[in-house]
Amino acid sequence: MTTDKSAANERYRAITRNNISKLPQWETLDPELREAVEVVSAVLPFRTNAYVVDRLIDWDKVPDDPMFQLTFPQRGMLNEDDYRAVRKMIRDGADKKEIEREANRIRLSLNPHPAGQMTHNVPTIALDDGTVEPVQGVQHKYRETLLFFPSHGQTCHAYCTFCFRWAQFVGLEDLRFANKEADQLVAYLKQHPEVTDVLFTGGDPMIMKSKVLRQYIEPVLAVESVKTVRIGTKSVAYWPQRFVTDNDADDALRLFEDVTNAGKQLAIMGHYNHPVEISTGVAEEAVRRIRSTGANVRMQSPLIRHINDDANAWAELWSRGVRLGAIPYYMFVERDTGARSYFELPLAKCWEIFRKAYQQVSGMGRTVRGPSMSCFPGKCHVLGVSEVAGQKAFVLEFLQARDPDLVRRPFFAKFDPTATWYDQLQPLTASDRKFFIKPEQVRPTVEVTVGRDADRSGHTNGHTNGRHAGVPDEALRSQDPQ
Repeated sequence: MTTDKSAANERYRAITRNNISKLPQWETLDPELREAVEVVSAVLPFRTNAYVVDRLIDWDKVPDDPMFQLTFPQRGMLNEDDYRAVRKMIRDGADKKEIEREANRIRLSLNPHPAGQMTHNVPTIALDDGTVEPVQGVQHKYRETLLFFPSHGQTCHAYCTFCFRWAQFVGLEDLRFANKEADQLVAYLKQHPEVTDVLFTGGDPMIMKSKVLRQYIEPVLAVESVKTVRIGTKSVAYWPQRFVTDNDADDALRLFEDVTNAGKQLAIMGHYNHPVEISTGVAEEAVRRIRSTGANVRMQSPLIRHINDDANAWAELWSRGVRLGAIPYYMFVERDTGARSYFELPLAKCWEIFRKAYQQVSGMGRTVRGPSMSCFPGKCHVLGVSEVAGQKAFVLEFLQARDPDLVRRPFFAKFDPTATWYDQLQPLTASDRKFFIKPEQVRPTVEVTVGRDADRSGHTNGHTNGRHAGVPDEALRSQDPQ
C-alpha cells in the first residue's frame, strides 16, 4: 500500500455541534463565524470529522476555503429573519424544545423532499390478500432503477452543507426514508423484473460495518433480474480509510468481490465535490483498492456556489479521477431544497462552467454528463443555449424520465438568465409543453402531508393507489403497469 504514513493509525472521530468548541481551530475563527455555526446547526445538520478538518481544509483560506464551506454551516444558509429568530432564542437561553419547534417550522419550509420523493416515488407492493402497501425505505422513480435506504446507513462520516437529503438527519421521523430489512425489497424486486439496478443510498451505506451492509446486499444478489448494484457514498472523500485502514476495510472489499463474483456489476457512486477530496494518498489508495475487487468508481457532484463554481476545479477533479481509473459520471444542478439560495447558480452559468471544464479534459474524461437537474419529471440535461426560430432558448433533454418515452428527445425552453431550476422555465413552443410535467398532473402513489400524516415509526398513513411510483397517467396507458 502507498497510503500516507499518518493514515495508518487514524481512527474516525466525529466533530459535531456538541464538541466543536474542543477543536483547536475553533478559537481561530472569527466570532461571527462561530455564531453562524451555532445558529445554523440548530436547524440544519452539522457533522464533520478530524480527517476533513486536519487534512482537507486549508485554514489559512477560511472562510472561503471550499472544504470549509462544504462542511461548516454559514450564515447565508438561512434567510435573515429565520437566522435572527433562532439566534435570539439561543441568546435568550430558550428551552431546547422551544428552539426545536422553531427549527422544525423552518425545516418544513425548505422543501425537505423535492421532486415527489415522498408522494410520487414511493412504490407499493401487492400482498397475498390482493391489497397493496407502500414499500418502506424505497424509491422507484425510473423504470430500471430502484433506490433503497438501509436503516443502519442513515448518517454520514460528515455532512455536506448543500445535501439534498438533509431531511434524513434532523430527527423528524416522518421525513426519513429507511427500512431495517431487505425482505420487502426482495419481494418487490421479484414482482418487478424490469428493475435491473438497485442503488443503496442514505445517508451513506458505507457508514455501516461490513457484516451489516452484507445483510442488505446479499439477498439482492439472488434476484436474477438485478444486474447492477450501486452504492452511493461520500466515504471515498470524507473517510477513505473505510476502504484502506479501518478494522473491517478488508471485509468491505471481500463483500465487493462477492458482488462481482455473483455476476453483478458493482458501481461505487463516489460523491466528490472538489479535487482536494481525491488528492491525499489514502484517498487515492481507496480508489485503487475498490477497483481491485472488480467494482468501478463513478464520480458525481452538483455544481455548488462557494465550493466548486470553477471550471478549472472540475477539470482537475475529472482528470485526477481518470488517472486513478474512476469514471466521471454526472455534474448535477443544486436541487431545490434546503439552503438552495446560498448554493444555486443560474442554469446558463452552470452550462458555461460545464462547457469550459469539458473543453479541458481528454476523451477519457468526457464520459461526464451535465449539467443535469434531478427534477420531478426526470434528469433534465441542459445541452446548451441557442437561437431557435429567432428566439434565444435553452436546449434540453431528459436523460432519465418517469415516462421513458420522453428520454433523449430534445426540447426547448425560453431563455431566462436568472433561472436556476426546471420549474422556473417556460416552454418555447406549444410542442414543448408536454415536457414540462408538474406534480399535480401525476397521480401520487402515496398521499401524505409531511409533518402530519406519519406515525412515530415513520410509516405513512396516507392512501395508496398501487401504481408505479409517479408515472404519468398517460404513460401508464401506453405501457405495462410497473
